[in-house]
Amino acid sequence: MTLTAPTRTQTPDPGSGATVELRGVVKTYGAVQALSGIDLVMQPGEFIALLGPSGCGKTTALRALSGLETIDSGSILIDGVDVASTPTNKRDIGMVFQSYSLFPHMTVIENVEFGLRMRRVPKTQRRERATDALEMVGLGAHGTRFAHQLSGGQQQRVALARALVTRPRVLLLDEPLSALDAKVRVQLREEIRRITRDLGITTVFVTHDQEEALAVADRVAVMRAGRIEQIGTPRELYATPVNPFVADFVGLTSRIPGDIVDGEVVVFGARLPLLGEPQPDGPVTALIRPEDVALATADTEGALAASVVASSFLGSLRRTEFQLPDGTVIAVQHDVNDAPEVGDGAFLRLKKAPVAASPRH
Repeated sequence: MTLTAPTRTQTPDPGSGATVELRGVVKTYGAVQALSGIDLVMQPGEFIALLGPSGCGKTTALRALSGLETIDSGSILIDGVDVASTPTNKRDIGMVFQSYSLFPHMTVIENVEFGLRMRRVPKTQRRERATDALEMVGLGAHGTRFAHQLSGGQQQRVALARALVTRPRVLLLDEPLSALDAKVRVQLREEIRRITRDLGITTVFVTHDQEEALAVADRVAVMRAGRIEQIGTPRELYATPVNPFVADFVGLTSRIPGDIVDGEVVVFGARLPLLGEPQPDGPVTALIRPEDVALATADTEGALAASVVASSFLGSLRRTEFQLPDGTVIAVQHDVNDAPEVGDGAFLRLKKAPVAASPRH
């Protein structure tokens, strides 16, 4: 599938992004509390990703912000004004969903114009603004086509243009790329990031894909069971997770038995710094990143004998899983030119990188 590269001509002239705040937002569905007092502050023009497993509350938070869900308590402020009871169409928000939701009987440019028609923008002006929006997403030559004549990536670009043409100060994206193939998904996420940065729109991006969140967001809020476990830059979340859940969800980890001893994690004799809050001495499961394990030789101090159980070529690197004699499996990220075969013997060493750990019972 080929996507047309955007050709930037005249850009729509939206206002600057808004400050967005969620203060103690609670939402329940019967006995289930989908949001448990969410607090979140987004600066003007900031790109925030809400990341978490299914059922964690990220889409509920987005729908509450948009006005599609009423909240039980708390406040939702846009530039300091509480909009919790304000209808969706009065919140100055643009939305793009997983499903493209284009009108099949309308052409591309008519789809993009729809929101302007609802706002009674004069015909000449709305056609000009819709044309500019299509140029911005690389579809300036596709205005007369219908949805069925477009690829999935192109349809999602039309949905993005339709959200941007009204010049919103806040843009909400709910899993907008999950229905696309991998290559198109990467291309479109980069375009979304570039466009929102150029326009200065405050953007909230909901995804369950940690790679996607880390690639595009200024900050990522990792959610679980209706709460934000940690919010920070992608680097902060990856390098210094506050708890094992964040460490396990953001990036690949091997789960290895160990012990807390005097504030450090002892794994197969290696003493490693502990991430997060201090923990009492006792058995734990250590979460170790593939890049924090290295291939070694038999005479390396602390070397662990292992055998290859799987190895994957990932382009610029290779990731191999090794099994230790006790059955523990450790993933190692290494040079792509080292291509071990299943069953090969090897030696590993643990680097002195900080690790997260959870109590083991």
